[in-house]
Amino acid sequence: MATIKDVARLAGVGLGTASRVVSGKGSVSPATLEKVRKAIEELDFRPSHAARSLLSGSSQMVGVYIPVLSGTFYTPILQLIDTELRAAGLHMVVAFGVGLGDERRQAIEGIEFLMERGCDGLLVMTNSLHDEDVAVLGVQQSEVVLLNHSFEAIADQCFTVDHTLGGRRAARALLDFQHRHIAVIAGPSRLVDSVERISGFMAELSENGVDTAGMWIAESDFSPAGGWKAAKELVESGRQVSALFCANDEMAVGALSYFQEAGVRVPHDLSVIGYDDTPSAEFSAPRLTSVHMPWREMTLAGVNALLNRCYGLDRPVSRDFPVTITLRASLAQATPVRSATRKKP
Repeated sequence: MATIKDVARLAGVGLGTASRVVSGKGSVSPATLEKVRKAIEELDFRPSHAARSLLSGSSQMVGVYIPVLSGTFYTPILQLIDTELRAAGLHMVVAFGVGLGDERRQAIEGIEFLMERGCDGLLVMTNSLHDEDVAVLGVQQSEVVLLNHSFEAIADQCFTVDHTLGGRRAARALLDFQHRHIAVIAGPSRLVDSVERISGFMAELSENGVDTAGMWIAESDFSPAGGWKAAKELVESGRQVSALFCANDEMAVGALSYFQEAGVRVPHDLSVIGYDDTPSAEFSAPRLTSVHMPWREMTLAGVNALLNRCYGLDRPVSRDFPVTITLRASLAQATPVRSATRKKP
């Protein structure tokens, strides 16, 4: 395989001159440019990624950190990022939370891993970091964009969606269908975005006369298994409810699975609403009504902002991310409440 040295030798020029032609940086005479180009063509020279990085001073790689590599939530986000980067001639390197430490330590180690690989910039999707973790990045702060979290010190580099509004949208959808006896499967209380969506949900209900003090609430882990387990607890509790709000779609899908097994008909006996509007919501049984969070728009804005910072581009960057409801078959008008109990054979 031909090298840049072979090109320089065949063209009869110095290595630095050949490098300037390949990288497109620096000036050379038209005659020299023609000689080097002919040598490249004759040798079928294709610079490796490492060689291009050395020539351009850029790795042409963007690092992406996500907390977990599982489920249906992060896959579309990673696909969008990869598509955008490839269209710009760039590559994606992914790190995710592993190891023995807590979520914060995993995020720090994941970011360090990406930085050690020479990534030109980082897209970080976690809300486990603290202000001091961002400060430690020093000059490299300017090469980091955060998704779904915000720090005042780098506010222009943070892109998030309005989870409080998302929770309110979920509550409003249930109220519009006359539901007032409602159960909730919440996400982890240690996660800011989880707390925000539940807070918004409860506030909307309270402002519309629903007594939330005695509401049945279970905290789970955003997984289908967690949703299944919480739904089982709801049924076994014998609580009389007409609707269930799940703080993400994966828990909602798990809950739907348990209800089907237990003989609880959705939406005839119990309406269910999820959150995120991931692909799983569209193809669950029944199809899941969900709060549509603008993850695609938020991610694209973050990608564009990072590419502008790292590569001097001028891509459009929006901060307007509308939150809506996608109505599907799992939500129906409230009927007289009954216990969410297992049907007798």
